[in-house]
Amino acid sequence: MNFASDNVYGIHPKILAAIEAANQGTSPSYGYDDYSKRAEAKLSEVFEKEVRAYLVTTGTAANGLALSALAPPYGAVFTHNEAHTAIDECNSPEMFTGGAKVIGLEGAEGKITPAVVEKALKGFLRGEHDPKPAALSITNSTELGRVYQSAEIKALSEVVKSRKMKFHIDGARFANAVAALGVKPAEITWKAGIDVMSFGGTKNGGMLLEAVVFFDTGLAEDFLYRRMRGGQLISKSRFLGAQMLAYLENDLWLDNARIANGLAQYLAKGLRQSNSVRIPLPVEANEIFAVMPRALHDKLQAAGAHFHQWGVDILGPGGIAEDEVFCRFVLSFATPREDADRFIGLLKQG
Repeated sequence: MNFASDNVYGIHPKILAAIEAANQGTSPSYGYDDYSKRAEAKLSEVFEKEVRAYLVTTGTAANGLALSALAPPYGAVFTHNEAHTAIDECNSPEMFTGGAKVIGLEGAEGKITPAVVEKALKGFLRGEHDPKPAALSITNSTELGRVYQSAEIKALSEVVKSRKMKFHIDGARFANAVAALGVKPAEITWKAGIDVMSFGGTKNGGMLLEAVVFFDTGLAEDFLYRRMRGGQLISKSRFLGAQMLAYLENDLWLDNARIANGLAQYLAKGLRQSNSVRIPLPVEANEIFAVMPRALHDKLQAAGAHFHQWGVDILGPGGIAEDEVFCRFVLSFATPREDADRFIGLLKQG
């Protein structure tokens, strides 16, 4: 019963088969292979717009490299204070940008609002004594499992564009957001004002599968050099391209996300049936955040259930009692439904 992360599960069989197929024969290296070229074309098809897409191996690299194309060393990148770009990437964005300052903003349930961004920007009054506001980065779905609607992104874009800043989205779980909303990918990216995104696949069936996707293709100038300098130009690049093609083929990426989201709803229903557990945040994608008695937490863990205890400050004062634990559950396309049933059975036993 492993609900610790969607990273704990393996590669989707179709993607694994694609890697095996690409292993036959020879192929040009360093991104000049046919697989990578077709993957970029397929991403343009998915987003209904000609994009420039660069395959990389990790979400950390995707975020850092993407932001390096948007923010100069003297710039400021605004993001949520719980975002991976702020606290989970060991200053990678600062390194890749050459020193840009990442500024975390407050926001309920992992979301940033236009009012919060405007308030932060009002504090930049000292000209060159302040870092130059360069970019805003949001995560969709957020680190707390919430999903940004198109209108919310457009409203943020209006603030960003009025200050001549750029707009980035961390899409490590972008597939889950698209599946949850039931919209075309374009509606919550470039049509809503996003300039560049980190398009994730590793959490949703890939092995090493991330891409930096430029909707504003002018921003991709010199990105080949950024990727190379960042150690993310893979010599046997066909294996990244083959993964991406399989991931996007016949909407496998969305099918996987729908399964994971559906399992999250199923497990959340079981959690709600327990009088000892409460779910303080809406379950929209493939993550569940729940509060339970510490005694129950310990019993479930002892019975073989794996899930993480999470930071409690996001619930605010009085959000959790001394004898309670705030927990995160993450569901994958590969999570056995039987594991969810077994866990729900343990809950019923108290």
